Amino acid sequence: MIAEQEKKLFEAILCIESVDECKRFFDDLCTPSELEEFSSRWLIARLLKEKKPYRQIASETGVSTTTVGRVARYLRHGSDGYNVILGRLDKRK
Repeated sequence: MIAEQEKKLFEAILCIESVDECKRFFDDLCTPSELEEFSSRWLIARLLKEKKPYRQIASETGVSTTTVGRVARYLRHGSDGYNVILGRLDKRK
């Protein structure tokens, strides 16, 4: 079950209507390093979906292969969040 405060955060995120609003919300919500980490993980997920090798992803992004492996594990065995959104973005293309 989602904790009440997490639920309220997710509901707030669902109210976002544009990329600009989203950026402004996350700029206020997160530190620059948190945003960088989120962005990096999202990039890793996209590169993994393109079937790029772990070492190539690590080299291109500057993260460790451990981080690449962690994202890969969530792609395969997580809550399916990455895959749902990646699928939706593919449909938009």
